[in-house]
Amino acid sequence: MTGLESSIPPAPPRYAAVVLAGGAARRMGGADKPALPVGGRPMLDRVLAAVADADPRIVVGPAGDLPAGTLTTREQPSGGGPVAALAAGLTLLPTGVVALLAADLPLLTPDAVRRLRTALVRAAEADGVVYVDEDGRGQFLCGVWRVAPLRAALTRLAAGRDGVLTGTSMRALVAELTVGTVGWRGTGPPPWFDCDTEDDVRRAEEWIR
Repeated sequence: MTGLESSIPPAPPRYAAVVLAGGAARRMGGADKPALPVGGRPMLDRVLAAVADADPRIVVGPAGDLPAGTLTTREQPSGGGPVAALAAGLTLLPTGVVALLAADLPLLTPDAVRRLRTALVRAAEADGVVYVDEDGRGQFLCGVWRVAPLRAALTRLAAGRDGVLTGTSMRALVAELTVGTVGWRGTGPPPWFDCDTEDDVRRAEEWIR
């Protein structure tokens, strides 16, 4: 992965968003995690609001009460993991640019998404751009990607697994892609913070207050 500066040109005008909302939430007793409120608002609603200017917005997972115009689909079989869910979401997209996001990112903001999009404009050689956490780990479900190389990587990965993407990791998917990274230097809490446990939800609540 390659690091990118945050002083970058304006974002491109068009992009899509795929939000992965079908996780099993085993560490939270199987709860409908995207529907859990943070700051009085479901996490999925917060993520969709951060990409309100995306067209289309696609939620991969159980369809609940979503904003008008939001598309939905499911990975097959359901619960097949993020790569299988991504593959399902990409079937609804042409080529272009897509924000790939987990549904449990309650601290995500439009500004944070814009920073990723503009970083991708600057990094012409990159297939995608993701945030990195304080330990330098790429947050592959908080990033923006070029659809064509992402789709090609899915095809290669599926070919090596007899067409089965269930249980495949995002790290395996992007292993042969050029991934740029952006550290969070904006105001406010880190947008890549995901809520895997009840303690995470409480911590996010404290940030939002």
